[in-house]
Amino acid sequence: MSAMQLRLTKRADVNMTDGPIVPQIINFSIPIILGMLFQQLYNTVDTWVVGNFVGKNSFSAVGTLSPVTNLAISFFMGFSSGASVIISHYFGANDKENLSKANHTFVATTLILCVVLTLLGMALIPLLLTILKSPTEVAYEQSIYLTIYFGGISGLLIYNMGSAILRAVGDSSHPFLFLVVSAVLNIILDLLFVIPFKMGTAGVAYATVLSQFISAILVFWVLFKTKSVVRLSIKKLKIDPTMLIKIFRIGLPSALQMSITSFSNVFVQSYINYFGTDVMGGWTAYNKVDQLVLLPMQSIAFATQTFVGQNLGTDKTERARKGVSACLYLSLASTAVLIALIIPASRYIVRFFIGSGEEGVIRYGAMFLTYLTPFYLLPCFNQIYAGALRGAGKPAIPMAAMLGSFVLFRQIYLFVMASYISNTIMPIALGYPAGWLLCSIAMIAAYKVCFTDERLRKSSIV
Repeated sequence: MSAMQLRLTKRADVNMTDGPIVPQIINFSIPIILGMLFQQLYNTVDTWVVGNFVGKNSFSAVGTLSPVTNLAISFFMGFSSGASVIISHYFGANDKENLSKANHTFVATTLILCVVLTLLGMALIPLLLTILKSPTEVAYEQSIYLTIYFGGISGLLIYNMGSAILRAVGDSSHPFLFLVVSAVLNIILDLLFVIPFKMGTAGVAYATVLSQFISAILVFWVLFKTKSVVRLSIKKLKIDPTMLIKIFRIGLPSALQMSITSFSNVFVQSYINYFGTDVMGGWTAYNKVDQLVLLPMQSIAFATQTFVGQNLGTDKTERARKGVSACLYLSLASTAVLIALIIPASRYIVRFFIGSGEEGVIRYGAMFLTYLTPFYLLPCFNQIYAGALRGAGKPAIPMAAMLGSFVLFRQIYLFVMASYISNTIMPIALGYPAGWLLCSIAMIAAYKVCFTDERLRKSSIV
């Protein structure tokens, strides 16, 4: 076996039930942050390439599709969180038999979902484009991109499946390594397909899909070869009905919350599209930065979920609470640093994506970054406490809070604002911070109620 093969297949799981809390969280979170950063390179490079080498219509088309492309992956990410909580609990309890059942059930179910979500995504493209209400010249490009994206979505699902399994046992380094490989490949293919081959929007879509399949192959290779407790076996690859019910009990609320929120964001995007291609382009650039600012808090929220799951598996409730507090402080500090860096550089950031010739796009993008970025301290609270509650086996609480805030409240806010108060772009855009504030208040209250010794002792994750 080569040195590279040994590096990929050696055990990298980490038990977080003992030892110093903050270093464990940082060491676990950094590969996730870097990995998610490389994952963002998929769409970021796509939009940069079309913005600089294709044109404004393609830039707006690719950049405003995130609510649509997130539909299927959001459902699967929620489902994955259920499997991750179950696996992390069994890992913390050193229950290898049930860990293996959960692991193989999750993988077998994922393969079925690959087929289902591919077919469903392809079938829903006309409806989704109708809801978006994009200008005709943009809608054509969006149709091309979505057809290719949903046709090859299995690669992304399989990668996220493997990442959820590995992170549940404290291994965040392998998912990061796979994303580095696929992100670099995506950059190369983007430039190749768009510049010399002149494939336009289709080129960036094919580059994304092919890169994701490489990461999926790497995930499967490691899971079948690793010496860790999550090693896969073809003979054991079947669905255990009892274990599937446990995974769905934890994961389905998160899956529904994330997918419904993504579907709601399709309608939110339609409000943005109403204002034309300059606003769409500015919103696209803002969204690229939005995803960057969210990376630390989302990564630390993953760490919170795993940390709480493992420690409650060994009844260490006080250690679990201390871990949540540490995660919140780390999230707030890292987000504050990003806010301080982004606001002064807002115009330069937007110009990076679209070039210097589109002053309308630059003006709107800089405006969104300047006025919305300061509010990003708010999601730190709802993301970290949601991770803690999911890790404790209480996914229905963040589901209710986030659906109420990000879907119901936000849609009411946008309708009332657009119809009766001010149908201008900034009041519409402020619907996002308003939803973050409401959700954070709800999650703080829920965490204080649920994370008492008595309630944690009475709860059962599995």
